Amino acid sequence: MSGITCPDCLTGSVKREIPTGTVTAIHGLPAYIARPEGPPKGLIVIIPDAFGWELPNNRLLADIYAKEGGFLVYLPDFMNGHIPSAAAMHAMESLLTPSPSIFTTIFYKPVWLVKVFVAIVPFLLTNKESAIKPKIFKFHEALRNDPETSKLKLGSAGFCWGGKYTILLSQTEDLVDAGFTAHPSKMKFPNDWDKVQKPLAIAIGDVDLGINLKMVKDIKKLLEDMKPKEQNQVVIYPRARHGFAVRANPEEEDQVKSAVEAKDQALAWFWRWLARGEE
Repeated sequence: MSGITCPDCLTGSVKREIPTGTVTAIHGLPAYIARPEGPPKGLIVIIPDAFGWELPNNRLLADIYAKEGGFLVYLPDFMNGHIPSAAAMHAMESLLTPSPSIFTTIFYKPVWLVKVFVAIVPFLLTNKESAIKPKIFKFHEALRNDPETSKLKLGSAGFCWGGKYTILLSQTEDLVDAGFTAHPSKMKFPNDWDKVQKPLAIAIGDVDLGINLKMVKDIKKLLEDMKPKEQNQVVIYPRARHGFAVRANPEEEDQVKSAVEAKDQALAWFWRWLARGEE
């Protein structure tokens, strides 16, 4: 399945805070915009997880990048409006939880399975790489040529489904200046990693169901051995599951802690590669 590597791609918690940005159209796409208080130190485009640009978690993360980092942040709808509802998280969580009774197994589990199926199939059918990659690349090209943003250094932050496209952007010579991705999906080793040209940082857990720990370590070695040294960074978070950087359960302290640390990692990375020299 394109961009869906494991059940954890569809699990997690929805945050209750209210995003404070605005919604408009940017280069033909609906987009959420978070602005810093002062002049932006750079521009970050968030390519979200499968739950898309309307999920509060993704918008709140854009707000954080703007408020704490001083960046202008765009969160566009790259998914043609075909996004699983947040209710699919509850259905998947229920489906994965051991049944307390035979009644649950027989009557409720099939209902939850259908809900997950109905939520995810339209997304998978309409958001294949062949359709999405050109759209994302075209959007970044437009930002490079837009008088409002062309003078800002451009970063890509991709999560789960979106992580793949941040890595593909990082393989180009001029579409981005730096990339950060947490728990990316559907990447091939080493083919998708050894082509990276731009500074790239990865946040990933050691119990990520979408990618085994051995491959994570192989990716870390490959990227961090590239020249010039220290251009790439891979941080492995203990006990962090797939999706932790965006949809961590607030009742699980270790997942929340890792999410905060991944946020700090991203901001430090973008400050290094986008904002350095702009103070």
